[in-house]
Amino acid sequence: MILSAGIPRRPMRRLIGSRFVAAGAFVLACCPLLAAQTSAAIGHPSEVVSGSAPPTASSLALPDYIISPDDVLIISVYDAPDISGEYRVSPSGQIALPLLSAPIVAAGRTPAQLSELISEKYRESEIFRHPRVTVAARESRVHAVTIAGAVKRPQIYPVFGKTTLLDVLSQAEGLADDAGNLAIVTRGVIAMQAIKPPEACGSTSKQASCDSTFSVDLTRLTETGDPLLNVDLYPGDRVTVQRAGIIYVVGAVNRPGGFPLKTGQEDMTVIQAVALAEDLKPTAARKKAMIIRKSPAAINGREEIAVNLTNVLAGREHDTRLQARDILFVPESTGKRALHRAAEAAITAATYGIIYRW
Repeated sequence: MILSAGIPRRPMRRLIGSRFVAAGAFVLACCPLLAAQTSAAIGHPSEVVSGSAPPTASSLALPDYIISPDDVLIISVYDAPDISGEYRVSPSGQIALPLLSAPIVAAGRTPAQLSELISEKYRESEIFRHPRVTVAARESRVHAVTIAGAVKRPQIYPVFGKTTLLDVLSQAEGLADDAGNLAIVTRGVIAMQAIKPPEACGSTSKQASCDSTFSVDLTRLTETGDPLLNVDLYPGDRVTVQRAGIIYVVGAVNRPGGFPLKTGQEDMTVIQAVALAEDLKPTAARKKAMIIRKSPAAINGREEIAVNLTNVLAGREHDTRLQARDILFVPESTGKRALHRAAEAAITAATYGIIYRW
């Protein structure tokens, strides 16, 4: 059998067993510091690869990474590039490696346990004498944070360690235009295990982040950057950014439609709604406008609030505040509409008369 390096298996064994091993033993014996560093480097071959910052003391307290079905693993076998590569765990939890007669069960094991098992299988098959195997996770559906709702790119982001709410929002390319001012965080199993120690939830200001579900004020977070609101997120957590409420303006306005409340805004006034609708039409019955609001206590399930737009726009009456899902209805005046049509007809007749005489 020929290995990937192009050297027959048994001569490679003799070469490794005589010259390389002897030379390595001599170097390590003469350099204790180098020996310690080498031992530390190869003593943890299964360290999970992550795009985040180096692990801190708090991140080291996270539960061990457990391989799951459909995970993508990076398996490296020293001096065997034909074997090293990316492998996807099958739905049944197994991976098939070159030169091994049977698949290996990967799901349910840590990367360290899987690297030891692969080494053992290659030794038993007499393919390598002392295989050095490293296993790292590249993709995982289980080890990810889900961000949904009013963000520009809602999706699932792979996370193998601890991250923060602002980091996840940045990966989602920020808030959408119709985003509300609240983000709902739902904790997963890993997070609840990581924050279980009492000292992690000792501060009253951080108590909410230790609950299984809690909300974060996005307005304060984005405007002030309050570190207490920039909560830690763990694999398995879910973030849902609520959408802002919508105010509807219909009837005799220039641009009827629905207008979302911007981030951090819980309501808007009637004048603001009229401005968004690009002002009233000339035929609008300004004194007969009304706000239609859902109300379970009302007979028909809705409440009608009269609004005199003439007085409101003139500042003689209070500018009523609209709530999410309110409808501002501005009816047309029958008299004004008739006069408007008569005026249009007169203008049209005059225009055609001038053209005809010309």
